[in-house]
Amino acid sequence: MLRRTLSCLAVIGGLTLAACGKDEPPGPYQVEETPLTQIAADLAAGKTTSVEITRAYIDRINRYDAPLRSVIAIMSDALPQAEASDQRRKDGKALGPLDGIPILFKDNIDVVGTPTTAGSFVLEKNLPAQDADVVRRLREAGAVILGKTNLSQFAGLRAVAVFNGSTVGHAPHNPYNLARSPAGSSSGSGIAAATSFAAATVGTDTTGSIVSPSSVNGLVGIRPTVALISRRGIVPLSLTMDTAGPMARTVADLATVLTAMVGSDPADPASAEADAHKADYTKALNADALKGQKLGVVRGTRGYDDYTQGLLEDAIKVIREQGAEVVELPADIIEDMSPETLGIMSFEFKEDIAAYLATAPESQIARTLAEIIVVNRIDPRENMHDQEALEMSQARGGRTDAEYIRMVDYAKRRAGPDGYGRAFKEFGVTAVIGVTTGPGAYLIADRTLAERSSNIATPKGTTPPSISGNAAIAGYPNMSVPMGLVDGLPVGLSLVGPPWSEATLISYAYDYEQASKRRVPPEAYKQGFPAR
Repeated sequence: MLRRTLSCLAVIGGLTLAACGKDEPPGPYQVEETPLTQIAADLAAGKTTSVEITRAYIDRINRYDAPLRSVIAIMSDALPQAEASDQRRKDGKALGPLDGIPILFKDNIDVVGTPTTAGSFVLEKNLPAQDADVVRRLREAGAVILGKTNLSQFAGLRAVAVFNGSTVGHAPHNPYNLARSPAGSSSGSGIAAATSFAAATVGTDTTGSIVSPSSVNGLVGIRPTVALISRRGIVPLSLTMDTAGPMARTVADLATVLTAMVGSDPADPASAEADAHKADYTKALNADALKGQKLGVVRGTRGYDDYTQGLLEDAIKVIREQGAEVVELPADIIEDMSPETLGIMSFEFKEDIAAYLATAPESQIARTLAEIIVVNRIDPRENMHDQEALEMSQARGGRTDAEYIRMVDYAKRRAGPDGYGRAFKEFGVTAVIGVTTGPGAYLIADRTLAERSSNIATPKGTTPPSISGNAAIAGYPNMSVPMGLVDGLPVGLSLVGPPWSEATLISYAYDYEQASKRRVPPEAYKQGFPAR
């Protein structure tokens, strides 16, 4: 009762909240593990308020996030946004199921009122004049823009010995085991969704940066077909592969958020076809969707080993019990694209970051990759980490380079028509399944460095092929859904489909989720770091 009273009298962001009135629901609303769809139903029924819900999430962040390092900033106007939503409902003008629902965004996505840092102090004064298109759409749907989440700096393209997280957000930790990695680059979004710091979160994905943290944090996540969601207002890494996407604890929650995110945007010409393919993805929530379908499974991919193999076999069993046929696909359906993936990012980042920063406010001190590199060398908050990946990009020739043209042509063809496309056409499958990635890796003792790096150039074929990396190069949608634990750590099942097949993947994932019930909520984060 004391905690309830204090929260009602708090002053946050310059706004004094009204004292608790007799019309408010008794006791604080319990948001932990409460589905977004349930919150939406309770809001519609008048059982709670957006202010109550928003305050509950802020309280959880303040209580639990210190060791996790998932949230970089809470919006100063989060509670006023919630009040406005509550007023709309009182006036009978609710904007839909997301009205009043708090959502967190990865800190490479522009939100008016807070800097977009991409985890770097070089961008600490990058205060956007307008929301990213994806934020605009969710704001217009009534969502409360709760704050920003941590990430791998510049979505992972900074160092060769990659440091875990960012200089702005520090080193994040897996809520299932604080000694393990939460994966990147949408690490903060993954942690925050898993621990109920928001009803859902938004991440971005270049080569697996949504599906990998979804996998290791026990979430459902989707990287849609490239440009189904506009990339305007998002700090780029590689526009060939970049996309935003939702991360949530259930398939139904993800479908609700994705529905509000998609659509064409003149400022992102690649999204011209999005309006023709957008849908109400909640209509795809069919518990019999797998019946009569044919899926293909790939093995020997990144994350597939003696431990995760058992989970995959169990998942295949569930899928077959739901009435689907599962066939084995040949190993050469996908190949190791590590050199091509790193090459494409390196060639494109220099151009794409300059284009993004060209419209940044006057307060932004660096507007090119060359200038970012210089600032990193002199800023003591940045110069403790190497920047070989940035320097490698600066040395590249850009999209007109003959090597780039050859590389991107081969990679897109081999990952697309000759890869996943071959599976769909030659083997007649409607989706390809496999292990998303292995359990979160151990962090090095100083808790700042991840053991493995995607920025180290390795000879082709020496690394297992990546389901997510190949889907990203092809531009195809890729979804991850929990399929169980290995030593207490989550592992996800990936589903890859042809372009614009998001509704199909969501329907399959929902059927599997409802039949398997494999998600286990995290608990270790509540204890913090063990005493030394």
